[in-house]
Amino acid sequence: EVQLVESGGGSVQAGGSLTLSCIGSGFSFDDSDLGWYRQAPGNECELVASISSDDATYYAEFAEGRFTISQDKTKNTVYLQMNNLRPEDSAVYYCAADFARAWRDYLVCGTGTGRPDDNYWGQGTQVTVSS
Repeated sequence: EVQLVESGGGSVQAGGSLTLSCIGSGFSFDDSDLGWYRQAPGNECELVASISSDDATYYAEFAEGRFTISQDKTKNTVYLQMNNLRPEDSAVYYCAADFARAWRDYLVCGTGTGRPDDNYWGQGTQVTVSS
């Protein structure tokens, strides 16, 4: 069974940093791309960053230059280092595994659509940035 467990969320002041971690089990990191989505109240789910099995990375425009995604296959862990955080970064952050490597859009993070290529999701971790 594929499982993803996030940790590292919390509260920080604007300009501060946080590192999110996500431990995966039940699958090989060589068989899946991994990524982080986020969703704030009233907003749609948005992809923050992704990393492929061969370490190719993608960043949303708002994350470019501030966030870094990385993975340690020996620990089955994917990380999201977030620097220079802004109040608008406040959201629930979700780790996701995409075996289809498609990084589809989702209206609501953490849920499936019934398609066989749906992401696997973690439970989410809250990040709150105060001004």
